[in-house]
Parts: sequence; structure tokens; C-alpha cells
Amino acid sequence: MNSLPNPVSEDKSQDPRTITVLGATGSIGMNVIDLLERNEAQFDVVALTANRNVEQLAELAIRHKAQLAVVADESMYQELKATLEGTSVEAAAGEDALVEAASRPAEITMAAVVGAAGIRPSLEAIKQGNCLALANKECLVAAGELFTAEIKKHGATLLPVDSEHSAVYQSLDEKAMDKIERVILTASGGPFRCKSLEEIRSATRAEALKHPNWEMGQKITIDSATMMNKGLEVIEAFHLFPVSPEEIEVVVHPESIIHGMVEYQDGAVIAQMGSPDMRTPIAYSLAWPRRMHAPSERLDFAKLGKLTFEAPDETRFPALKVAREALISGGNAPTILNGANEVAVEAFLQDRINLLAIAAICAESIARVQSECGGGTPSTLDDVLYIDGAARRVARKLVTEDSFQC
Repeated sequence: MNSLPNPVSEDKSQDPRTITVLGATGSIGMNVIDLLERNEAQFDVVALTANRNVEQLAELAIRHKAQLAVVADESMYQELKATLEGTSVEAAAGEDALVEAASRPAEITMAAVVGAAGIRPSLEAIKQGNCLALANKECLVAAGELFTAEIKKHGATLLPVDSEHSAVYQSLDEKAMDKIERVILTASGGPFRCKSLEEIRSATRAEALKHPNWEMGQKITIDSATMMNKGLEVIEAFHLFPVSPEEIEVVVHPESIIHGMVEYQDGAVIAQMGSPDMRTPIAYSLAWPRRMHAPSERLDFAKLGKLTFEAPDETRFPALKVAREALISGGNAPTILNGANEVAVEAFLQDRINLLAIAAICAESIARVQSECGGGTPSTLDDVLYIDGAARRVARKLVTEDSFQC
């Protein structure tokens, strides 16, 4: 299903764009903030949100003259309010406040809240019919059918922020959308690309968090180590682009220079390249349909010398296979996968399970939840949240079982 808009040839507006950043203190959010500061005349900040980092949230809100600052943890409200006292920034807290922030008129909403917590505010932002820059994988993985239907209903513009999906979008030929043969997503291979199965099984948290190319938050870094992130991206690509699951390919590209490719029926392959810096795809989404300056390191092709590619090994990285099977199975399988993966990743970060157990817990969670709830596709937000809750409950139980322990 293709959820992306056709690019337009010209944007005549020269006024500063209004922007809300959901998840402003996270890894993606701070890269957004960096770009806003480098191009401050181009943007006016409406709202900023964070999970618990009150001090940083307040500092950013004051510096960027935001109308509203929201902390997701309600227990932090008084601290935020006190920190913002004497300023023009309004303070709020809790899930309803996150949704209210997303509902405030803004030309661009950057959806960078990590996890299923980002689904509800992102859906609310869509209702404005403006531009949603999507950095939250869970919206399309856990609620893909619902999310794309809402985009269409409200006439909103959905721009992918993931480097791979942004690369594919930039490689699309709007006049040949029906001539696409393959969408190719690249993967770095993570820190364990050359490690044995036993080395991956015994990997420590510190080892898994040492990504060779990218600086990211803990959850996505672990997803990269298991290659679950690439599996989730395959599901996202299915909802973003006019391709079947079989037409989405993953290739390991250790240099992380080519981020995504589109192959057409005439054999032409169009690729987007750039240094591994999230500010490049973020800048593209902020300035679309124009472009803006980003400080990413420029490529020196003579220095690069060569680019290499290899097929992913689904024996050593079974999460990729589990995710692809969830997409092909359809129904609520991707929703269950997403919730179970969040629980399993957190358990690994707490040194409670080994790295390979993450994929096994996800696969078993899908089987058990579907046995209990059936396999139908969630059609409402309540459906999504119910299945997500069931997945988390089952995954938490599996984490305690002996077969998944470190």
C-alpha cells in the first residue's frame, strides 16, 4: 500500500514553518533540534515533548520559544511547571497532554516518540491534514492499516524519516510507480555481522550497544544488533510503497553509504547515498519539497574506495525471518511482534535474557496471542492497544521461562 504523497515541483511559501517535535530529547529529537538551531529563521516551534527529561525539555522549550512543553510522565508535572515559571511556555503532562500537543496546529509534526506510546499522538497529528515526519517505526508496524487509512482520510502528507525509507522515497520516479520491481533496504549488519551464533548468543549489553556506524538510542541499537530493526523496516516499507512483501529485499551493506534503492522493470536501480548521519533524512523531511543545509560529512568517493554487499544470514539473525513471516501472515501478527519485541529488548538491556532470545520470544508471543485472541487485523486504536497489551503480557511471562534465560 502506498501512503506517500507525490512530490510537488514548487513550494511558494517563504514564511517560517511551524513545527511540533514529539520526543524532542531523544536521539532523533536532538538531531531535529540541532537542525532547527542551524536554520532557526526557517522554523517556529509550537510544542516540544519528552518522556521524563524535564530539565532538558524546559531548556529547549525556553530557547526555542515553544508555546507548549509536555512531559509524558505525569509525576514530573510540578517539576516542569516550576522550571518554566516566569516564562511564556505552557507546561503540561501525561498521555492526554501529548495528544493535545499533537493536535495543536503545526505545518510539520516530527513523530519521534519511541515505541507504541507514539501511536496515539501521531494519529492525532494526522487529523490536521498537514505534514507528519514519521520517525516512529511502531506506528506502521503495529497499526499500519489504521495509520494509512487515517492518512488518506485526512489528506495528510506522510514523510518517512528512517534513513532507509527516506532513501527509497528519494529514489522514486513518480511517473513509474507501477513499474517498480524491487525496493531494497540496506543494513549495516550491526556489531555482530561477523560473529558466530554462539558469540551472538553470549553477547553482553555493552557489546550489543556498540554500533559500528550509527549513533542511536538504546532500543533501536539493540534492534540493529538483532537485525529486528530491518525486519520492522520491511513491514514499514510494505505500508509506505506500492510493493508486495516479496518485492522488498534486504541486503547487508557494512559501509552504510547506500541507504535504500528502487529497481524498475527496465533493470535500472536508483539509489540514495550519503554518510551515516540521521540529520540528512531529517533535513529532507523538514524542508520537503525543497532541501535545506545539513552538516553531515560529505562523501569522498576516492577515500571510500569500494562499497560491499552481502546477503543477510537469517540463521544468525532470526529476527529478520520472524518479522518477514509476521508481515506475510498479516492480521495482528505485526502488532504482536512489535509489543513483544519492546518487552524482550528491555529484558535484554536488564541482563535477563540473551540476545537470540529476543526473536524466539517474539515468535512464541505471536503464536500464543493468536491462539488466545485470533489473528484478525486491528481496525481501531483500541484494537491495536488491546493486542499490544496482550503481546506484552505474554512476552513478560516468556521472559521468566527458563529456556530464555541468560
